[in-house]
Amino acid sequence: MDSPLILASLPYALGVVMLGLGLTLTLDDFRRVGHYPKAALVALTCQLVVLPAVCFGLVIAFGLPPEAAVGLMVVAASPGGPTANLFSHLFGGNVALNVTLTAVNSVLVVVTLPVVVNLSAGYFLPGGASLGLQVDKLQQVFVMVVGPVAAGMLVRALAPGVARRLNLPVRVLSIVVLLTVISAVLWGERDNLVGYFVSVGLAVLAFNLVSLLVGYGVPRLTGVGHSAALAAGFEIGIHNTAFAITVALSPALLNSAGIAVPGAVYGVVMFFTAAGFGWLVSRRSRTAAAH
Repeated sequence: MDSPLILASLPYALGVVMLGLGLTLTLDDFRRVGHYPKAALVALTCQLVVLPAVCFGLVIAFGLPPEAAVGLMVVAASPGGPTANLFSHLFGGNVALNVTLTAVNSVLVVVTLPVVVNLSAGYFLPGGASLGLQVDKLQQVFVMVVGPVAAGMLVRALAPGVARRLNLPVRVLSIVVLLTVISAVLWGERDNLVGYFVSVGLAVLAFNLVSLLVGYGVPRLTGVGHSAALAAGFEIGIHNTAFAITVALSPALLNSAGIAVPGAVYGVVMFFTAAGFGWLVSRRSRTAAAH
């Protein structure tokens, strides 16, 4: 992945995705945590604590190469994507909770991402790179994530009509951007593609399935209702892979195509597993309600 054009455009591509997220958010989405305190607390604990720990265990169990191991940890540390809201809507999840969790995670990632990446890079890449907790790199993550989200929220607050008109085209553009970034990564690594899929494919699939199950199962075990637990499942199982890939490829951050590959593979796999998961859980819920 040595195309200067792709590398230079990555932060702007992520900016489009995060701007689209901001156009759907208001300050009430952050305040709404108080409306779902238990569901929000359980989901955030799963996202920020349980998921990185599970991912670390899977990386060790599958014996992933160092860069792939760090790459999957970057995915685990990435916030849920706007796509989670769509899947939640399609399968009867609590979309308001999705929006709230996405909003909170997109702010917390400025702190949580460097911690997870530093620890995993220090473990898997002896003497190697890390995202670092340096102020300048934290500022770059902040600008890439929080800046566009804040801009989108500002547009919605000051010109709600404009935000409504922009919402669909920006959402479509976000999907195009995600698919383009994934395609670029896979094309750039095409000579090693089969080897990458063999080495990381099963681990990515296992992590994706475990993420969906943890996101739904843990809230249910703690007494959270079906629709809120389903929202948490999608939020935790569907990651903002454009963010993970940007962090991996950006010359100012990790600057590694190898670290980007798990994010690209996850970005493909998650659409199919999320659809199957939503169908299965919704079907079981309808069956239980009928009895």
